[in-house]
Amino acid sequence: MRKQGNESLGRNRVEHDSLGAIEVPFGALYGAQTARALQNFPISGTPISKFPDLIRALALVKKAAVRANSKVGALHSDKARVIQLVCDEILCGQHLDHFPVDIFQGGAGTSTNMNINEVIANRGLELLGFQNGEYEHLHPNDDINCSQSTNDVYPSAIRVALMLSLPGLLEALEELASSFDVGAVKFDSIPKLGRTELQDAVPMTLGSEMRAYSVTIREDLQRLGDVVPLLAEINLGGTAIGTGVAAAPRYKHAVLEELIELTGLPLKSAADLIEASWDVGAFVHLSGMLKRVATKLSKIANDLRLLSSGPRGGIGEIRLPAVQPGSSIMPGKVNPVIPEMVNQVAFQVIGADTTITFAAEGGQLQLNAFEPLIATSLLQSISLLRNAATTFARRCVSGIEADEERCRGNLEAGTAYFTELLPVIGYERASALVREMLTSGRTWGEMQALLKLGSGA
Repeated sequence: MRKQGNESLGRNRVEHDSLGAIEVPFGALYGAQTARALQNFPISGTPISKFPDLIRALALVKKAAVRANSKVGALHSDKARVIQLVCDEILCGQHLDHFPVDIFQGGAGTSTNMNINEVIANRGLELLGFQNGEYEHLHPNDDINCSQSTNDVYPSAIRVALMLSLPGLLEALEELASSFDVGAVKFDSIPKLGRTELQDAVPMTLGSEMRAYSVTIREDLQRLGDVVPLLAEINLGGTAIGTGVAAAPRYKHAVLEELIELTGLPLKSAADLIEASWDVGAFVHLSGMLKRVATKLSKIANDLRLLSSGPRGGIGEIRLPAVQPGSSIMPGKVNPVIPEMVNQVAFQVIGADTTITFAAEGGQLQLNAFEPLIATSLLQSISLLRNAATTFARRCVSGIEADEERCRGNLEAGTAYFTELLPVIGYERASALVREMLTSGRTWGEMQALLKLGSGA
């Protein structure tokens, strides 16, 4: 028979923490500290549940911790069993609605850590046949948080979450690079103007222009992969500020082994856990790499907008897929909306890098209180770039068409071919011929004919 739980008030139950009593929605799996966080941080309206990789990472850390605690004799096996069952439910995507804490929160992630502690405890109580809030049977701090502190759980979970998120971004960037590879082959035989500072420069092919985009994206793929070893260094087992206080002597090694087994990630313990408790350098480095990706994607988007501009009154050398009407008043107008979306995502990611830099610099003494902002900004940037790159590839790049006649016409009307004559006629003679072409209005073909006549004479 299920025991009567904490006293109830209407549709709420009343829980108690170190600050006293507080009402919690009767059916909520979270408890008192999460309820206080909801009162304290009604900021963005975006809950941590919107970042499922972070919730998954927290569940993995909690499962590793309970297995390690069971192994070293710090937690009773019956409690360990039910805690693992709840962690598995969370890893399967259940109970996300019970993670309502706002992404903007003080406390260096304590509200997030207590949110998952309370969810595991209350769901565990349900499985054991007790009422929510009857923590004498399964306690959020004493049992779920055994041998742990937010100081080591939260930053370790952030690193795991980022490592879970990055493969999706890498796959999206590879798809985008491959889309440009297809264009490179398809357009390799189409000559066009190469431009510097928006001015005619030298001849190139449209295929080589597309190929360069593929190469630069794959450079960033390599650089992003290089970040993983930095993220893999965690401070789990360090508990409060890296001292290891309140953890069993063998726990630190056991919890790392368990987390490696659960995640399959190349995790390792930081050399100095006190330093690792406040060092967010890996996050700053990753943020810089995301900014690099964003900057390059935005540059490519700008190029495609320019090359497709017009189409009659601009460069118009390529045609982007027409994915939606471009105006509520101008008939037939189609805008480059996908590249414009990529630009906006890039601006957001570049701004997030500045935010992360300030948050990293603002950390004081043995802990960085602003890790929730760092985590949110990084996970959001990865998600935005992944979605933008996928959409860019599928809704724009894969459907690019060439206006071969326009490419050749722009090239013929320009002065780019004269650069190729420098070894034959020299810079001064070539410059004079360019001036003659511009003043006379002749095309390159006409100038070429005159040059052949002149050489024949």
